[in-house]
Amino acid sequence: MAFLNSTKAIIAHSPKNGEIDWKLSSVKLRDVGENEVLVRVVASGVCHSDIHLSLLPPEHARYPTVLGHEGAGVVVKVGGGVTHVKPEDKVLLSFDYCGEESCYNCEAETPGYCPKFAEKNLATTEGLYEFDGDRTAAGGFFGQSSFGGLAIAQRKSVINVEDLVKDEEELKLFAPFGCGIQTGAGSVTELADVSSKDAVVVVGIGGVGMGAVMAANIRGARTIIAIDRVQSRLDTAKAIGATHTINTTSFVDLKADIAKAIQDVEPEGPNVVVDTTGVVPIVETSFEVLHQRGQLVLIGIMAGKTLPLDLTTLLGSGKSIRGCIEGSAKPSKYIPQLIKWHREGKLPIEKLVKSYPVHEFKQAVEDMLDGTTIKPVLVW
Repeated sequence: MAFLNSTKAIIAHSPKNGEIDWKLSSVKLRDVGENEVLVRVVASGVCHSDIHLSLLPPEHARYPTVLGHEGAGVVVKVGGGVTHVKPEDKVLLSFDYCGEESCYNCEAETPGYCPKFAEKNLATTEGLYEFDGDRTAAGGFFGQSSFGGLAIAQRKSVINVEDLVKDEEELKLFAPFGCGIQTGAGSVTELADVSSKDAVVVVGIGGVGMGAVMAANIRGARTIIAIDRVQSRLDTAKAIGATHTINTTSFVDLKADIAKAIQDVEPEGPNVVVDTTGVVPIVETSFEVLHQRGQLVLIGIMAGKTLPLDLTTLLGSGKSIRGCIEGSAKPSKYIPQLIKWHREGKLPIEKLVKSYPVHEFKQAVEDMLDGTTIKPVLVW
């Protein structure tokens, strides 16, 4: 295989002592294939999923690998099968899917539930990068691997925003639209279909949770409760539309105290709870406090966890538990909508994003994990 394109990339190696091991390295990429696009990455958002995948033991992950799945950039070259973008077009990068006419969910414009989602987004491909002489690294994470100055993106992962985005500064700001903001906002507008009659609770106010708060505000939800343990996040949530905030730092009995705090605001319970934490006791409580026929939307990673349920309660209450991938949205339609909302002042993502030069990626990760920064974006 010929490696033709030189750049730098953050390579994830096997975790050490329970911590991620990322290194910024000089790499070479192979040429683009028929249905691929070579993108000069301007910026890439850092997501908790990048951290989670980098902490998996070697038997459950492919190392070394290049991650990153919230890319924004400019097209350099396209494969022969790509017609919707051309060199010099500004693009945002999102997830990949099959898009086949026979695929029920792709045809229904909910490609996050495509049966090939895991294969196309989580199962990286060996040997896409060359580094340290003759060593190779995997790539293709979420159809893009945008933690590099150049990315080979799959055709369906590439969203043409040439006519929607003014300049590279806006590309930096909009990079998180490809996953985190799309996921949080879509969970409210596309999946739960929140209306002005609804009371909404969002648990875990990182980038995804903030997306849900902003979307609930856009939909005019009568009550929006943001729950987190970091006060600065809650302050930001209040600034972008939350009507109430709950800080869990001092809670002794997490389940009971969260339930009481929610019911103090909504005695009959919220109509929608969006959980981004994946913490089982919190999920249990969220289900218990729901209003009759309420919806619990699960976004947080819950690998290997189970949820005990009283099925009689489920039957009699009409409540529902709904998993949510990528906001149940189709990126080529939803990302332009996110940009439109931002233009209208309804999606103030500038309150969430902080840019870091790529060589400061370690600081960006630390700031995200301790709550200093809600959505770090690496600038290449």
